[in-house]
Amino acid sequence: MSKYVKDLITDELKSRFDGVTDALLVDVVGMEANSNVELRKQLRQKNMHLLVVKNSLARRATDGTALAPAFEGSEGTLALIWGGEDVVSLAKEVTRLAEDAKYKPFAPKGGVMDGAKLTADDVKAVSKWPSREEQLSILLGQILSPGATLSAQLLSPGAKLASQVKKKSEE
Repeated sequence: MSKYVKDLITDELKSRFDGVTDALLVDVVGMEANSNVELRKQLRQKNMHLLVVKNSLARRATDGTALAPAFEGSEGTLALIWGGEDVVSLAKEVTRLAEDAKYKPFAPKGGVMDGAKLTADDVKAVSKWPSREEQLSILLGQILSPGATLSAQLLSPGAKLASQVKKKSEE
């Protein structure tokens, strides 16, 4: 491949990866074409993108970016997956798909999160974290809990009094 073509491909990859800070590397070698198409379709439905790219070109395109640590020491053919709601939802989806027998050779190989390199085991650990949506619901529950408790404590004596008045009126 000529230097000119490499530069063109590198520029295209840089524009695709612009603004991407979290991504995962997966192994797709040996996957059947139909399974690959179905996998990409499922990922697209969740606003996730999969790109198989030559490691040397990916290193050139991500040099000096937050994605650079993902390709340090990587060997063989790998695919980059990015997008989704957050890196946790991305890791959950990749882990779920890796366990599906339909996509047998598909497996997480690592990635990058906030500029830190992830291993395959790290990806599995991140997939067990609560997603952004779950974190927001937990936080909202913690914010509303004291108010609900206070409301229940304030209404409790009034309810007891109303119950006693009702009982007296029935006698």
